[in-house]
Amino acid sequence: MLGELKNGPLQPTQFKDYVRTKRNEDGWSSGSDVSNMLFHMHMSGEVMVTGRQGNQNIWGLSEQFLPGWVVRKELSEEEFEREAAQRAIRGLGTAVLREARYYFPPGRYQNLKLTLTRLEEEGVIHPVSVDGLGGKDKRYVHDRDLSLLESVSAGDWEPRMSLLPPFDNMLRQHSQVFGFDYVREQFLPKEKRRFGTYVLPILWGERFIGRIDPKLDKQKGRLVINSVHAEPGAPRDRAAATEIRETIERFAAYLGAREVTYTQQVPSAWRSSLR
Repeated sequence: MLGELKNGPLQPTQFKDYVRTKRNEDGWSSGSDVSNMLFHMHMSGEVMVTGRQGNQNIWGLSEQFLPGWVVRKELSEEEFEREAAQRAIRGLGTAVLREARYYFPPGRYQNLKLTLTRLEEEGVIHPVSVDGLGGKDKRYVHDRDLSLLESVSAGDWEPRMSLLPPFDNMLRQHSQVFGFDYVREQFLPKEKRRFGTYVLPILWGERFIGRIDPKLDKQKGRLVINSVHAEPGAPRDRAAATEIRETIERFAAYLGAREVTYTQQVPSAWRSSLR
């Protein structure tokens, strides 16, 4: 496979040995041997994703496509764990050991507890607590992010409205902090979906106030909002509805859609703005 990639990037199905299978005979993995080998070579750094075509990744040799400014350095196990743990905590914003272990890189740590203890002793990470969350495990924040935490306490933080994708870290790890129940309904049978197919939560500041179910009509250049749902206690005023509309419009522009259309499934308090 490495030899084939020397001639240029390939999709998994373009490798000579590619055979689509439902499950390997050894019973330990699913998919083709080529897909599984690409995963292992990706984890070792030998190959990387260089693009996408349709729903398939395009793979190339890291030595050919990794930008020149990227530091190439072989790390010891201890150095690797120190770097990875810090990236995990910064990526999550705040994390306990379990969250960091399964976030980045999942299941790869050998002695994460010792690594976190040493980083804390050196002042690289700091223990924090979240009111109402509880839990016996220590929760950490990275030293570089303390200024962000302090700015919130000082009142310098300005809340904004965002649409979160289903795999955002706040949904993967921290939805319980905000009392927000989220299920990735695209993996459920259609009859069991409550809010839609590819549901995006609406985050306003530190509150989840609703969700939308969008679908992009590429042919007509239109973003169709199949439904809008308000969370209990969400603001019902015109200002909030206007902010939601403008946020959705920015999202549509990012997708290249020229217009946004809504169905009738919109909360009555927001209907005058979302139409």
